[in-house]
Amino acid sequence: MPAEASPLKVIIQDQIKTAMRAREKERLATLRQISASIKQIEIDTRQDVDDDGIITILTKMCKQRRDSLTQFEAAGRDDLAAIEIAELAIIEEFMPAAMSDDEIASEIKAVIAEVGASSPRDMGKVMNALRPKLQGRADMGAVSGLVKAALTA
Repeated sequence: MPAEASPLKVIIQDQIKTAMRAREKERLATLRQISASIKQIEIDTRQDVDDDGIITILTKMCKQRRDSLTQFEAAGRDDLAAIEIAELAIIEEFMPAAMSDDEIASEIKAVIAEVGASSPRDMGKVMNALRPKLQGRADMGAVSGLVKAALTA
């Protein structure tokens, strides 16, 4: 491991060791998936992933689990849905605390004023400015709807 590994990456590695010692097979499998995703990005980009990069990876993994969960529930596969719920809970342990609706609304107002957005055509500028601030702390799909509503009002 490099001398300056990201703090979140170190925490994940420590959790892997703890899960191994406690013989928690399901938790260990999910933690290893997280670690493998991080290593894959590092290999592909030939750079160490920082905490923001890890949050992006975890956000993507959460979205995948939620999509699978919806499909499994629709198909009546409660056994597979339970696995997705368990994995999602483990992945979310490493995500930053979610923002409240009021915090999201005030951040949207601030960014709209900051970029001078006045119509729905400016939505891309607003979303690009919001993404780094809210990534991993809010559902960006819902944020997009809120931004659209704020710009149309």
